[in-house]
Amino acid sequence: MVSVVIPTLNAANSLAKCLEAVARADEIVVVDGGSSDESAAIATRAGARLVEVPANRGGQLHAGAGAATGDWLLFLHADTILAPGWAEAVAAHIATHPMHAACFTFRLDDRAWQARWIEAAVAVRVRLLGLPYGDQGLLISRAAYYRLGGFRALALMEDVDLVRRIGRLLLLRVAALTSAERWRRDGWFRRSARNLACLLAYRLGTSPETLARLYR
Repeated sequence: MVSVVIPTLNAANSLAKCLEAVARADEIVVVDGGSSDESAAIATRAGARLVEVPANRGGQLHAGAGAATGDWLLFLHADTILAPGWAEAVAAHIATHPMHAACFTFRLDDRAWQARWIEAAVAVRVRLLGLPYGDQGLLISRAAYYRLGGFRALALMEDVDLVRRIGRLLLLRVAALTSAERWRRDGWFRRSARNLACLLAYRLGTSPETLARLYR
C-alpha cells in the first residue's frame, strides 16, 4: 500500500490537478498549514484525508507520514503533477528495489528553452551529486523513513536534509511536472542561481532559519 503525502499552504491554484493525477493512490493525505484559500476544501472534496498542523513544510511532511497507513510513502509537492504511468513505475520499483528510495524525473510546465536548460541542469545535479529536491517527489518505505528519522521541522532545506541521510536514490523514468511560475516570476536564471546559492550556503553551515529569511 502506497500513501501519497502532500503538504499545502494556500495551494488552491495547483492542488486539484495534483490530486487528480494521483487519484489512483491507495491513500492520499493532505497536510494543510493553515491555508486562507480553498486548499482544505479541495482536498476534502477529492476524498483525501486532511490533517491540519502549523505551517512548516518539514513538520507538515512528518505529520503526514504519521497519519498515513501505507507501507510506502510518496511525498509530493502540491504544485507537482505526476505523469501517467507513475503508479506502474512505483509498483515496479517496490517489487524490484524494496530497499531503495526513489524520485521522479524533473520537468517544468513551460515550453521555453530556459525550462529545458534548467531540466538538464537538474538532471546533472541528480546524477553527479545524488541530490534531487522535493519537487521530484520522494518514494520511500515507511520502515526506512522512520529508521532515518524522517523529515525534520526545518524552515528550509528539509528535503536536502533527508536526502543526505538516505544516500543514493534511484530515478524513476516518469515525469514530475512542476510549476514554472516561480522561475517566470523571478527570472529563469536568477531563480536557479538563488536556489544554488541557498544550497551552497546550507552545505557551508548556514542555518535553515537564516536561509528561509534570505530565500523569501
